[in-house]
Amino acid sequence: MTIVQLVTQIFSTLTLLSNIAIIFVIMLLIFKKGGKMIHFLANNAVLLSFIIALVATLGSLFYSEIAGYDPCKLCWLQRIAMYPMVIIFLVALLKKERKSIDSAFILSLIGGAVAIYHYIGQLGFVNLPCPVVGYSVTCSKIFFLNYGYITFPFIAFSAFALIAMLHYLNKKFVTL
Repeated sequence: MTIVQLVTQIFSTLTLLSNIAIIFVIMLLIFKKGGKMIHFLANNAVLLSFIIALVATLGSLFYSEIAGYDPCKLCWLQRIAMYPMVIIFLVALLKKERKSIDSAFILSLIGGAVAIYHYIGQLGFVNLPCPVVGYSVTCSKIFFLNYGYITFPFIAFSAFALIAMLHYLNKKFVTL
């Protein structure tokens, strides 16, 4: 197994686990259960979001700078939404404040919308705008498909969805 295959398997497994976690938290909220877990996630939302954004940023840089995968136009748009969140969450952690995370929530919604559009385009449900002049990679190219559904844009969508969910929990269950 190459390093790229290993990293891809790690990210795919993290994505699968994050999808399970999102569904689990939604079920807890619907059935009004798991108060301690919900409050733990809410109270640690900024730290967890920082870790998610940092891992997603480092992962995208690994694929483009080390593995040599050229990002497509839609991948760049997702990066534009993800990269600033690392700084936003780091500043929020260092200053021990949460006002600035509202902008990260907006970025997670925008990035998530682009990622899910990219994903459904890869599946053939919409026509993607790529290839675009100046981009060597078409947006519809699927570099891998793990667990029957996980691709690059779905990994990004899952990260954006986790960050959005954590923001919601933080806003709803943490009072200043």
